[in-house]
Amino acid sequence: MATNYKDASPEEINKAMEQSWQAFHIYRKYSLSQRADFMRAIASELENSTDEMVKVAMSETNLPEPRLKNEFTRTQFQLKSYAAACEEGSWLEARIDTAIPDRNPPKPDIRKMLVPLGTVVVFGASNFPFAYSTAGGDTACAFAAGCPVVVKAHPAHAQTSELVAQAILRAAKKLNMPEGIFAHIHGASSAVGQSLVMHSRTKAVGFTGSYIGGKALFDWANQRKEPIPVFAEMGSINPVFLLPGKLKDSTQDIVKMYAGSITLSTGQFCTNPGLIVGVEGEELQNFITSLGNEIKKIAPTTMLHPGIAKSYNQNRSNALSQEEVITVAVSETAVKENQGSPTIASASAHAFLNNPVLHQEVFGPYSIVIRCKDLIEMRAVATHLEGQLTSTLMATTEDIRNNEDLVESIKNICGRLILNGVPTGVEVCLSMQHGGPFPATTDSRFTSVGADGIKRFARPLAFQNWNDELLPDELKNSNPTGIWRTVNDDFTKNKIS
Repeated sequence: MATNYKDASPEEINKAMEQSWQAFHIYRKYSLSQRADFMRAIASELENSTDEMVKVAMSETNLPEPRLKNEFTRTQFQLKSYAAACEEGSWLEARIDTAIPDRNPPKPDIRKMLVPLGTVVVFGASNFPFAYSTAGGDTACAFAAGCPVVVKAHPAHAQTSELVAQAILRAAKKLNMPEGIFAHIHGASSAVGQSLVMHSRTKAVGFTGSYIGGKALFDWANQRKEPIPVFAEMGSINPVFLLPGKLKDSTQDIVKMYAGSITLSTGQFCTNPGLIVGVEGEELQNFITSLGNEIKKIAPTTMLHPGIAKSYNQNRSNALSQEEVITVAVSETAVKENQGSPTIASASAHAFLNNPVLHQEVFGPYSIVIRCKDLIEMRAVATHLEGQLTSTLMATTEDIRNNEDLVESIKNICGRLILNGVPTGVEVCLSMQHGGPFPATTDSRFTSVGADGIKRFARPLAFQNWNDELLPDELKNSNPTGIWRTVNDDFTKNKIS
């Protein structure tokens, strides 16, 4: 389904941003329960339109119906679970230290909580038309934090984005949300994105996509008279470290596991394992051969859109053409137009350490196995890696105990450290960390998955010596919202007498 949308004009962008700013002054005063009700209403509107939206997304993205239905269900779950977290209120980090007037000097009454930043601009992701796009995690977190949202649709699935946007607007109308609480902008030109980031009413940005795109948004945000935070998730090669004991015990199990992970959804996940690191020897050679044999049997599948397929083929060819890189295996099934052929390569650690090209993400069903002389060289690879969303250790308990320095080095480069599993698959739960050191993200202190992501779009504000009746409900003595608070160093829901 090819539906063309005109790029928003500067006037249209300005109108959306000004309306959003006006809405912010109303919406920021809404209770946690009112915000949660809005998010649940959006989830309900989406559920009522499942068949139509999945059908349109299939036509725009080449993704299969089961994958899209799962993602669509996840999107609704995100809205509902973040709504519950919003209402529960512990994310506000309410802190209260009551006054001690007879102390010398007197101690004032100080109360602190997180308050919303303002309008959040969200950029839709190409590879997740629902869960990381118009009504995705960034939008849900921003609404929970008390912020209006302006979404720039991804042009690769503009019609899907438009349908989701209409569902959000229907929910807003039913609940009498302030006009401007949500706006939807189309724009294939980078000028539209730049205008949104540079607009004075924008107070934060959420982005999932490429390093080039995310870094551009980050740079624009820091060139403003008033710099703003950009929470950009920019991809990762998600290294997997094969330790000798585990590899010796479980070679074939690891092969099966990783052949599936590398090629899942044509490798179009930000958590795709694009780098596998092992120590030279018979076990590693057996692993490489067996993994190659599995990859040969996996047929190519169609990628999200022609642009991604073109980039995959170019980046794959560039990686395979580098000095000392060996092509281990390519799918034996002929490639059709816009498909990505599963591929495994191999190179020495020396080549990897001296060639930045091999550190770059090849977005698609591709992975390279790095052969180290020993565990010392494996640690050198770990310490020279850039920031990652995930890192994985395939290791026995003894492998871990005998290589503490290696494990510590790996901890330094990632946001999620996995043991004996695969990085593909990001659970939506409070303990999930989907973020990592630069260049995986622009701020490793935060996550874009799980309710802790709400905190990205809020800032701390302290109230000193305020009368109780003038305080926000969340900080009043009676705790009328019933949230968890830290009162004089005690974590409690109790009232303050």
